[in-house]
Amino acid sequence: MPLLGNIGWRRRLALAGAVGLVFAAVTLIVAVAMEPLPEGLVSGGPTPSLRVLDRGGRLLGEVTREGERVAAVRLADLPPHVTAAVLAAEDARFFTHPGIDPFSMLRAAGQAVWHRQLVSGASTITQQLARALFERPRTLRGKLKEIVVALRIEHELDKATILEAYLNHIEFGPRLVGLEAASRALFDKPAARLDLAEAALLVGLPRGPSLYDPTRGTERARRRRDRILERMRGHAAAADDVVDRALHQPIELHKTYKTGRAQHLSRALARGALVPGLAPGVLREARTTLDGGLQAEVEALARVTVERLVAQDVTAAAVLVVDNATREVLAYVGSQDFWSAASLGQNDGVRALRQPGSALKPFVYAAALTHQRWTTATILPDVEIHLPTTHGDYAPRNYDGKFHGPVRLRSALANSLNIPAVYAAQRTGPDRVLATLHRLGFDSLQESAAEYGAAIALGDGEVTLAELAAAYATLANAGEYRGLVYLTEARRKDGSAFVLAEPPERRALARDVARLIGSVLADDEERQASFGRGSALELPFPVAVKTGTSKGYRDNWAVGFSSELTVAVWVGNFDGHPMKQSSGVTGAGPLFHGVMLAAMRGRPALEVASTSGLIEREICSLSGELPGPACVHRTREVFAPGSAPEHECSMHELVGVLPDTGLRAGPGCNAAVEKPFEIYGEPYVDWAKKATRPLAPTAFDPRCPGMIERRSGPPRVVYPFDGARFTRDPALSIAQQELVLRAAGSDGSPLWFVLDGRRFDLRGGIHELRWPLAVGRHTLRAESAAGVGPTVVFTVD
Repeated sequence: MPLLGNIGWRRRLALAGAVGLVFAAVTLIVAVAMEPLPEGLVSGGPTPSLRVLDRGGRLLGEVTREGERVAAVRLADLPPHVTAAVLAAEDARFFTHPGIDPFSMLRAAGQAVWHRQLVSGASTITQQLARALFERPRTLRGKLKEIVVALRIEHELDKATILEAYLNHIEFGPRLVGLEAASRALFDKPAARLDLAEAALLVGLPRGPSLYDPTRGTERARRRRDRILERMRGHAAAADDVVDRALHQPIELHKTYKTGRAQHLSRALARGALVPGLAPGVLREARTTLDGGLQAEVEALARVTVERLVAQDVTAAAVLVVDNATREVLAYVGSQDFWSAASLGQNDGVRALRQPGSALKPFVYAAALTHQRWTTATILPDVEIHLPTTHGDYAPRNYDGKFHGPVRLRSALANSLNIPAVYAAQRTGPDRVLATLHRLGFDSLQESAAEYGAAIALGDGEVTLAELAAAYATLANAGEYRGLVYLTEARRKDGSAFVLAEPPERRALARDVARLIGSVLADDEERQASFGRGSALELPFPVAVKTGTSKGYRDNWAVGFSSELTVAVWVGNFDGHPMKQSSGVTGAGPLFHGVMLAAMRGRPALEVASTSGLIEREICSLSGELPGPACVHRTREVFAPGSAPEHECSMHELVGVLPDTGLRAGPGCNAAVEKPFEIYGEPYVDWAKKATRPLAPTAFDPRCPGMIERRSGPPRVVYPFDGARFTRDPALSIAQQELVLRAAGSDGSPLWFVLDGRRFDLRGGIHELRWPLAVGRHTLRAESAAGVGPTVVFTVD
């Protein structure tokens, strides 16, 4: 009979069990031996968040590219009660078990059978650490892998290292990895300074990071904290009186955990989006140029502004504050509420591409001053004009829907008139305007000059708030462009210093041009016609400012500078839907006003646009020329050297009239009184009549007959402008694309056009000719019996 046959069945069962246990043990040992140490422990710990500091070294926030806050702590830096709280909460036998706790496993299994549900967990601190370091399926196989990894960790590392790794790898709250990150986020202090009550609350969070999240309500977190404190009392890990005090301590969270500071800047730095040469995820710590106190105040002002504009259907605002001298960014608000899903708050309004509206006009006029040799007294037409474009006929209109006739450039810019700005862009050339904008740092304008056309004067393109801030800071610095500065120092993840390159510098505008434009933007008196007195653009110190409103009320802007600072503000909606009748001055203007007041607090209020080296002259308010005897309204203007007017006003005249009839008085009429009247040529004649301007009477009083000396002279082409360029639309037939040529004659006699050497007679006193567009370079002049007018050259592509 075989030997085994002599063994009873109980002994056979015991032997089989022993063999099975030995086999399982050997298998487990082999599995543990073959299991590599998790990569997260080999590399020394989790990748820490980028710590973003203000200029004074105070923490603004921590962020990784995934949006988590991650921070590490050394076990040696923690007070004993923190370690005791961890053990009481998660693993009282941590220092005695080999990585798994058989007693806890048996207890948990028995409770589950008895209660028919999972009552308590059995995972040790080491198992929880293992689970955090690899993706574990929620299956028996996954649980076995967790045990193997835990045993491998215990075999390789000592208990202190394991506990420290646990504190740095485990999630202590939504997007909070590590005890240190949770401590800073929830209590605004390092974990080394946690008191007992705070420590007990934090170490209880890993059991259910979302369930116990105190930012959603503190009651569950408080009950969990109190259970841990009672365990510590039961384990004699804390004295009774200490536990009693902790149990009665209220939970006081760091108030700015959710609102935070400078989240958009922090994330932009983490992604390498702001600093040249900075790749994503490179930095461990960045000391920014931000003023922490000002940042908090500007964020609050942005929130209040959006709340005030809710009736105008405004949901978002963005602000940038820049130091003029250094170009350092002192405040950066990408949106008023980073966490608001309704307002799409995680969009960054500082870097978002939006249409700037009239906020580009100062730079259009700067190009005109440069290339046209205009002055701020140059007269520009604010009458109906039509411009052919690749998208059809373009007839710009002013915000108020009115025409204002001849306006000085100063008045046109100060009052943000659209038609003169488009005229300036057309005369200067969209290519020259675009080149000027590129020199000023508007790199976002990537289309061709032909695509933008003269409409670029009204913001027909997309730029960023940061580009606008840099361009206005260039005006504040007399035309010297330099890139914005966001960091004062930074360190890579290995602790080495990241070398910050000096921002590029270049002469973007002539000094006199920049100062002249700045003087217009600072002219509170001149802009009263459109903005009134006491608007949001007026401050108790000199400020140069310009507003803008894009098409359809989709964007409001207010950008300007004091002697010290530049402030740029955007108000609107990130999804692009229009606001309800909210303009730059009513939407963005009040926020600009509040931010400028806050930023300038304690700073000197100096002259904003120096006129040193410029020439001041008295001029006629209407013509911009030297005042003559008939000029009743006069003003003072500044000019670059060599550009001041030399001729007497040509838009006023003294005419003798009879006081009782107001009619002209002929020669020898003793009762005649000389009165000043205005003189208008093309293209202002029709406007002047409709606007009932004070024109001299054309009829003589019968008692004093006389004769008006008719002014005669050659006619001239009034449209197209000399140097204009047009583009045919390939989608339309030639017959559908015409250009209306216009001329003006001074004496009313018949006139004709000479186009490319061919004569076209104009009948019926109508000084217009409809001409089908033809590709090429064309010459055009108007002629009459009075003479030959100047030749205009234009091009059709």
